Amino acid sequence: QVQLVESGGRLVQAGDSLRLSCAASGRTLSSYPMGWFRQAPGKEREFVAATGRNGDNTAYADSVEARFTVSRDNAKNVMYLQMNSLKPEDTAVYYCARSRAWLSDRPYTSQHDYDYWGQGTQVTVSS
Repeated sequence: QVQLVESGGRLVQAGDSLRLSCAASGRTLSSYPMGWFRQAPGKEREFVAATGRNGDNTAYADSVEARFTVSRDNAKNVMYLQMNSLKPEDTAVYYCARSRAWLSDRPYTSQHDYDYWGQGTQVTVSS
């Protein structure tokens, strides 16, 4: 069984930076791609960023490209999301997820490719 726990979310001002963490317990994450998704109030959950199992291949939503960076430390079983130049429209609950694609180096962007999810961490960006 895999448990994912996000942390680092808080209230910040527009233009600030924030780093989210996703810690895994149960089974190692190093064999699986990982991703970040977010859900704003009244909206569908959407893709934010993803990384292949080694961290070499990444993918980003257009809305966060060049502002957010996804990374992972497989030795620590942790994935990160560095968020810079935050905007009010980045306000959402952020979720990390583990892909079901064992040993894949591909960064998956569809929620349907993920089978384990964390509980989420709230990020609020004030204007």
